[in-house]
This record gives sequence, structure tokens and C-alpha cells, in this order.
Amino acid sequence: MTRPRSGLLPPIHLQLQGEPAHRQICDWLRGAITDGRLRPGQGVPSSRALAVELGISRTTVMTAFEQLQAEGYLESVVGAGTRIAAVIPDDVLDAIDTTRGGHGTQRAPRAISTRSRTLLAMPQDSQPQSVGAFRACIPALDRFPHATWSALLRRHARHASPALMAYGDPMGHRPLRDALAGHLGAVRAARCDASQIMITAGAQQALQLCARVLLDPGDAIWMEEPGYPGAQRAFTVAGARLVPVPVDQHGLDIEEGLRREAHPRAVYVTPSHQYPMGAIMNAARRTQLLAAATRAGSWIIEDDYDSEYRFAGRPIASLQGLDTDERVIYVGTFSKVLFPALRVGYLVLPRDLVAPFRAARDAADLFPSTLLQAALADFLREGHFARHIGRMRMLYKQRCAALVRALRMQIGERFEIVNAEAGLHLVALLPPALDDGAISRRLAGFDIAVGPLSYCCLQTPPRRGLILGYGSSSESQLEGAVARLAAVLAATT
Repeated sequence: MTRPRSGLLPPIHLQLQGEPAHRQICDWLRGAITDGRLRPGQGVPSSRALAVELGISRTTVMTAFEQLQAEGYLESVVGAGTRIAAVIPDDVLDAIDTTRGGHGTQRAPRAISTRSRTLLAMPQDSQPQSVGAFRACIPALDRFPHATWSALLRRHARHASPALMAYGDPMGHRPLRDALAGHLGAVRAARCDASQIMITAGAQQALQLCARVLLDPGDAIWMEEPGYPGAQRAFTVAGARLVPVPVDQHGLDIEEGLRREAHPRAVYVTPSHQYPMGAIMNAARRTQLLAAATRAGSWIIEDDYDSEYRFAGRPIASLQGLDTDERVIYVGTFSKVLFPALRVGYLVLPRDLVAPFRAARDAADLFPSTLLQAALADFLREGHFARHIGRMRMLYKQRCAALVRALRMQIGERFEIVNAEAGLHLVALLPPALDDGAISRRLAGFDIAVGPLSYCCLQTPPRRGLILGYGSSSESQLEGAVARLAAVLAATT
């Protein structure tokens, strides 16, 4: 049996005068167990090690341990040393519960910020944290080239230079930024070089940095309606005034946005694949938006979260590539195209914003993980990324078609399917009487993660619907989930 390592204990300061040392140790350990700092089964240092640490006799420590064992707080396991008892006495558990507010004890509300209260009032994600059917924005994790990725990680972990292990550049690992600049120029028609790219811990951190650098409390920002809840939260935390602007089959309605707020500080858009409705902003709207931003002095935050997965024709060029006034801040992520736990996203910044974004990043978390960036740079440079995208595009096209077939066969005309032509999800609009939030909660009980369309809205939606992801599910899983959805709908009406 493997001997567990000795645990670390909270600090203790023995008093030279007064109560004997062994009693002080007993009181100290009891208190740590009572307030939850030491937990059942946790190892404690040996009597010899603790005696050396405290500068006292080992006999004193052994006396204290023996007393606590007799009381049921500690137990000694042959070959495993001394640890907190697996079963704590009932009176100790009662004390812990009372300390934490158990037995009906309620603590008076304590002060939090107005922004925190606003966030809590927004719809919360109640979806199960599984990767099962219908969870949006989760790619096919089982199809990721694990062997290739593991080899790249080993390459850099085994021969990591001191520079790779030390504090890094707040902008990110230069080889990855070089590789990204080449990729974005070729695939997304972006105008940038490595000096304009900042690596972030996912797109959400990128949005938070945008909010921190670009917006003051009370500043207006156009938000797509319906739109991405993560962006809504990021700008709410910044204290911005969110202006909902409707989207139609051509994307953001610029004229309606100007009627609602003629001079926004910023505009948040997903022009290549609107989230969640899937519309593609046409050329006229793109030109109109860029012109409006120039006139008003507004920033445009372009979230290009899954543009790689367009099933018909070539991917749409980025809005940033059309921008001649350097008004667009481009946000990208690897969560949808590789895997979410990678936690790597990026920003493409106008040149005059590089310095303020760098300062904001340095104040937030210094720099992103360098080892993962080094492996990812090789993944792009050596062609693994492009090959993976090509394979996944075909897979998601098949899964999307399978989901549409199952919906039409099992549910029929009760759903209106919207823009099932790209990405990792589609939207199914519900009949007017149905509550998408209630349906989502019922399906969560079956470990099926359906996103309510209404949770993406800042105002009361004209029509409710369901966001159905298909990236992480096989065709048979999708068919089974649609059958469960049909049963829930039948029971709801």
C-alpha cells in the first residue's frame, strides 16, 4: 500500500508561559478540525516532524496525539501514519455545522457590490455540466488528435528552457502570436501582425479586458438581441449601459441601433455566425456598421467564436479585415475548435490599443500559460490545426443534418429550425405558449443540456426557443435526445 504523504497543518504559536504545550497542541488541532481547516482522512505530520518544526520534545507531541486519539479526533494507521479520524465524533460535527450556519442558523445578508447583485439577477446557467446531447459550444472531444497533442506537450515539457518556465510576456508567447497572425491573415482575411495579438485565457477573459479598457461605468454599448450571455455579463460587470439591438436574417439592425443610441462607446457583434440565431451579417450591414462606428467614434468588438465551421462555401471574411479606421477589436478562441479546457483565446488589437490592453492584462493575471502556448504554436505551424478543422467541418455537417432529420421526423412542424448551416448549434423556435426555461429545466433532469433562447435576451423575447448543440454528440445520441425532447413537449402541452 502506498504511504500517504504527511499533511500540512495550519500555523501554531506555542506560548512559553501558561498551559502545558501538549494541551496547547490538543486545543489547536481540535479547533482546526472544528472550523473545517482539517478534514476527515487528512494526514498530519509525524510526531518527530512536528516536534522539530515546533522546537519541542517529541514526547510532548506524542502525548498530545495520544490524547486526541483517545478522544476520537485522530487515528493511527499501520503503514500510513497519523491522520484525522475518518469518522469525527457527533459533538464535533454539531460544532462544525453550527459554525457554518447549520441547524437553521441564518446569517444576516452582507454587503456586496451593486454589479454583483445585477449579475445574480440575470438568468443563470442551469444546464448540467456534462458533455451530453444538446450542450452548445462543445466540440467533438473524442475526435481530438490526443496523440499528436500529447507528443507536442511532451516535446516542450521535456526540454523546457528557463525562459519558457519563467514569467512570460503579457501579450503571450511570441511564436504562437506569429503563427496566429499568419493563420488569421490567410483564413479570416485579418489585417494584423504578431505585435497586435494578445493571448488570453479564453474569449471570456478577452471580453472582460475589452470592458475594462474601453468602457467607463454608464457608457453605452450595443448588444445583439438575442445575444451571447457571457458578453452581457462581462459588460455588466464593467458597469456599462447595455443597449439591446435586434438582429434579423442579415445580422445586427444598424438603423434600429442608431435610433436607440446614436453614440455608443462600443458595439458587440458576432457577424460571421450570430450567436445564438446563426445569421451572417451581409456586406451592406458590415459597411454600414463600420461607417457608423467611425462617425460616432465607437469601438467594435467582433467575437468570431466559431467561424471555421461553415458548411456551405468558404468561411466569411472577418469584419476586422474590412476595417480601414482601426475601430475593430477582434476576439477569437480555441475552445470551440479544439477543447474548452485549453483556455486559450486571443485578441487582435488596433495598434493604439496595444499599450492599454497590455497594462490591463499585466494588472489582471500577468501572462497566460506559456507551456500550452508553445505546444499550440507547433500545432498550428505543423499543419495539425488545419487538418483537424477540415475533419471536424465534415463531421459537424453530418451531425447537424442528423439533428434536423430527427427533429422533423419526431417533432415535425412544432419547431421552426433557424439557420442550421454553420457552427456547433442550431435554434428551434417554439410555439408561443411554451416556456423554454421550463423545458430546459425538465430536460436537465435527464442530463440533457438545452439552452433557453430567452436567457440570451435582455428584453422580453417576442418568441421563445431552444438552443440545441450537436458538436459533442453522435447521431444516435442526438436521435435519443430528440425522442426525450418530444416526450417532454408532449407532457408540457
